[in-house]
Formats: sequence, structure tokens, C-alpha cells
Amino acid sequence: MKSFKLSIIALFVASASFAQVKDAKIEASKSMQVAPVEVKTPAAPVQSAIKWDQEIHDFGDIEKGKPVTYEFTFTNTTKETVLITNVRPACGCTAANYTKTPIKPGEKGMVAATFNAAAGGQFQKSVTITTTENGVEAVKTLSFKGKVLEPATDKKEEIKS
Repeated sequence: MKSFKLSIIALFVASASFAQVKDAKIEASKSMQVAPVEVKTPAAPVQSAIKWDQEIHDFGDIEKGKPVTYEFTFTNTTKETVLITNVRPACGCTAANYTKTPIKPGEKGMVAATFNAAAGGQFQKSVTITTTENGVEAVKTLSFKGKVLEPATDKKEEIKS
């Protein structure tokens, strides 16, 4: 009976001590006030103002495994120098090259897209170009499409006599 009373007293003391710690944590969190923070989102890039000769190219029928390249050209129609800062193909089957020097007003620049087809069938791919125009980042998406044909095989048919 004595051990039972001691157990109840120990349980009472333990629960009382845990209750005080919990209240202290609540009081501490109530005393801390957090000032609201203003989250600034970066400005979305604007649409590019440079004049592209062609924005979509159709390769037509191409052979599987043989890379094809198209050169998208543009004219700087702004009043300031334009710089291509990033060219990002949409997938790993496309590689890109571009004019890396600043393009002055009235001058031409280019983005060359090389597509290497690994699978047959219709395709449509894109390349996203980021430029700096008039001190602002601008974006333009160019695309190309076509149909990939299986390579021709040189099988000779046997003629039955």
C-alpha cells in the first residue's frame, strides 16, 4: 500500500512538472511577435521586341539518326544594343548555338537549332531565347517541327526463278 501511495504521488509530481513546462513554452511563444515579411517576386520577363525572320520552321521529312540544323535569324529593331543571355532547348535531342556578341540596332543575329532524332514519327520542339533589351530581360520561344522517317535499308530482293 505504501508503494502504491508513493507511485501516485510520483505520478502527480511528474504530471505537474510537465504541465508547467508546457505552459512556459506557450507563454514564451505568445511573447514572441513576428513582424510580417514582404515577399518580393522577381519581375516576369517581357516578350522580346526584336524582329525574327521566322518563328516556326518545318523540316518536313527527315531521316532518323541524321542531325538537321536550322538557323533562326533576327534583326535588332530596338534603339539599344541587344545581348542574347541564354538559349535553352526544350529537350536533350536539340542543341543550340547563337550569336554571343552584342547586336547593335539594325544588325542581325542568329540562333541555330540542331535536332538529332532518335525515334520515328511526328515531332515538334522548341528553343527558348532570353535576351537583354533596353535593360530588361525579354523572352522568345521559337519552334520547329517535322516527321522522322526510318532510315532506308539496302536490302536486295531475291528474284525467284
